[in-house]
Amino acid sequence: MTEQKTALITGGNKGIGLVLTEKFIEAGYTVIVVARNFEDFEFADHPQVTVVPFDLSNIAGIPELIAGLPAVDILINNAGVLFSLPYDNYPQEKMEQMIKINLEAPVALIREVSKSMVEKGYGRIVNNSSIAGHIGHPDLWYGITKSGVINMTKSYAKILGGYGIVVNAVASGPVETDMLYTIPEDRRNAIKASVYTGRFAKPEEVAAAMFWLATDCPEYISGTCIDINNGAFPR
Repeated sequence: MTEQKTALITGGNKGIGLVLTEKFIEAGYTVIVVARNFEDFEFADHPQVTVVPFDLSNIAGIPELIAGLPAVDILINNAGVLFSLPYDNYPQEKMEQMIKINLEAPVALIREVSKSMVEKGYGRIVNNSSIAGHIGHPDLWYGITKSGVINMTKSYAKILGGYGIVVNAVASGPVETDMLYTIPEDRRNAIKASVYTGRFAKPEEVAAAMFWLATDCPEYISGTCIDINNGAFPR
C-alpha cells in the first residue's frame, strides 16, 4: 500500500466488525469505528483508530457525522440489529429501529461517504447482508431489511461504478457472535443440521471475505453478493 488509506467500519467494536477493525489495523489503515458505545473496546486507544460514538438510528444526523470526519476510502456497513420477534406481535418502535439501523443508515452512509470517493475516483464499499435476505426469514422485518441491503448494493454499484467505486455485499448464515443467541435454540439446531460442517460460521471467516472485497478483489467484481452459508442456502 503506497499511501495510508482510511476505512470506516460501523459496528467495528464487536463481532465481525471487531475482527475487521483488527485486520485493517494490521494492514496499516487508519480506522474510524462508529458504534453506540465502546465499553471494553480493545482498540479504543490504538493510534490508528478513531472511535466515534453515534446511534445509527439517527438518520438525520448522518450527513453531519460524515462531514466531520476525514475522507473515507473504504466503507464497511457492518452494524445491524436482530430481534427474532413474531410477525404478528412486532412493536412499531422495533420495526422502525430495525429499518433505520439495518437499511436506512447504510443507504445514507453510502450517499454521504461516496461524495469524496467520487472526487478521488476511488472507493470500496462492503455491506453486511444476511442469508435472511434470500429466504423467508422468521423475523419478517430483519429479512426485509437484509434483502433491501442486497438490492441497495446492486443499485449503488450501478450508480457509482463509473466513478471508480466498487460496491459489494456478503450474506452469511448465522455467525458465532452475540447476535446468534437472539435466535431460538430450536432454530439454531436446525441451521447447524442443514450445513455441510455442522457448525456456525466464525466471525473471522465472514470478516476475511469482507476484507478481501474491500481491498484486493478485482474491480470487475462489483454489485455482487457473496453467500457465506456452508450450504444452508439454497436448499
